[in-house]
Amino acid sequence: MNELAARCRAYETVARAIRFVKQRRPCQPSLQEIAAHVGMSHFHLQRLFSVWVGISPKRFLQYLTTEHARSLLRGKYDVLAAAHAAGLSGPGRLHDLMVACDAATPGEVRSLGEGLQITYGFAPTPFGRVIAGSTARGLCHLQFVNANDSTDDADGDGDGDAGAIRQLQADWQHARLLRDDAALASSIGRVFSLVGDERPLHLLLRGTNFQLKVWQALIDIAPGEVVSYGELAARIEHPRAQRAVASALARNRIAVLIPCHRVIRENGDVGNYRWGGDRKQALLAVEAARRVGQSRV
Repeated sequence: MNELAARCRAYETVARAIRFVKQRRPCQPSLQEIAAHVGMSHFHLQRLFSVWVGISPKRFLQYLTTEHARSLLRGKYDVLAAAHAAGLSGPGRLHDLMVACDAATPGEVRSLGEGLQITYGFAPTPFGRVIAGSTARGLCHLQFVNANDSTDDADGDGDGDAGAIRQLQADWQHARLLRDDAALASSIGRVFSLVGDERPLHLLLRGTNFQLKVWQALIDIAPGEVVSYGELAARIEHPRAQRAVASALARNRIAVLIPCHRVIRENGDVGNYRWGGDRKQALLAVEAARRVGQSRV
């Protein structure tokens, strides 16, 4: 088994554990029960889960408790305070990337990437396998593979990867695509690293002026914080444009860096996520826990 396949299998084990914890949250499953569900000793699951997610299964379960979910509704969705109330802590922090955005010109938008070369690649991450695409001007594509399928394609030859490539080509129809996993490894690693990096990560964004405004407002939301659709609309001075804001989120082609996972429903419900509800819940839990860990350093 090569290293990439091993990492993807490790993530799938952690993903199964995350789904089990979420489903069984009312019963407060023990570490032993979670480990038995994924067919692993509790010692090895504890270590694997902590490496990939950054917090222990117990801490993740605490985040998902009803009491914690209710605390999200207090104040202005103060996730940090809610995380403290749940007793969350983490060994590291999700670093705040410096993100520099460059909008595609109207001509580039109309040409759908004609004359543009996009180098793309796949890599495993703590939250699942991703595909990333980059041009000379910056990262233009970052999406999770098989968002609604628990069987991420580890060998790079399955339908999951093929579908992800088709989506990239559909977004930039006339661009020339060149696969180079190694070339994208550094950028993908920086997105999910626990270690801060002072160099800005450049993004090339293609969208309407309104969409670009929404995406920039998303970038300004700190890890560990959440906002409602209404609050996000108010931040861009379009308080009645909640549906348009939701549409802009749906058009987001760069996961995590443009953090649409930090937007929740008005009633405090986590809501849907184009790359899977379990993944959204995991992203929020880890960000909140790591922010608490950073504040205690």
